Amino acid sequence: MIETNSHKIYGLIGHPLGHSFSKDYFNRKFDAESINAEYINYDLEDIGELMELISETPMIGGLNVTIPYKEQVMPYLASIDDAAQEIGAVNVIKFIKDSEGELLELRGYNSDAPAFGQTIKPLLNNARTSALVLGTGGASKAVKYALEKLGVKVNFVSRRKSATTIAYEELTKAMVAQHKIIVNTTPLGMYPHVDECPDFPYRFLTHEHLCYDLIYNPDETMFMKKSKEAGAEVKNGLEMLLLQAFISYEIWNKEGI
Repeated sequence: MIETNSHKIYGLIGHPLGHSFSKDYFNRKFDAESINAEYINYDLEDIGELMELISETPMIGGLNVTIPYKEQVMPYLASIDDAAQEIGAVNVIKFIKDSEGELLELRGYNSDAPAFGQTIKPLLNNARTSALVLGTGGASKAVKYALEKLGVKVNFVSRRKSATTIAYEELTKAMVAQHKIIVNTTPLGMYPHVDECPDFPYRFLTHEHLCYDLIYNPDETMFMKKSKEAGAEVKNGLEMLLLQAFISYEIWNKEGI
């Protein structure tokens, strides 16, 4: 694509980016709606490369942020939306520019939380009022924020026990029975490592459980397969991905936010 004054570039920063299809999704959207823009994957080996990327690519109109930079990117931003600040993770960067196109500031937002909240809300019921969130990265914080907004109590599960997390080895049948929502926010099982999954006691799951995997590639992860075999309802992260992409584009292009 040849750049013009009205041409915009959007993109994704993270490492690695082989699993992401945001690029295809956005470029199809731009083609279908005749939007003079393109979406590029920027695989940064270190978050310190961000400012160099921005200075070398003045046509950038907005960025998405994925693993492992959702928390690391925050010090580079001049301002952060209240929700993203409370979550402690950013996955959308809005470029605030003047009338001449000069960059004034970078502002951070989180689209994971509202997207996740919208996709899980229809699946909640009177039994599903407590959740175990597997993982403690940036995505887990957005999930916790969204669930608590919906009145769901949250406990984190990780490989190591801490003051705020339960270790996988500590999970008992009673604990799993108490938490009817299980959300995998780890990258375990993501393509190409499709045979991996969190070390969760799947045998304790029942038909009352909802097991939600933020991963969308493959369509059915090992986490989902084992959960379904135990009788649980399962859902992958594709709908969340599409919703957060929609929210991202709105943030980039809507005035006053």
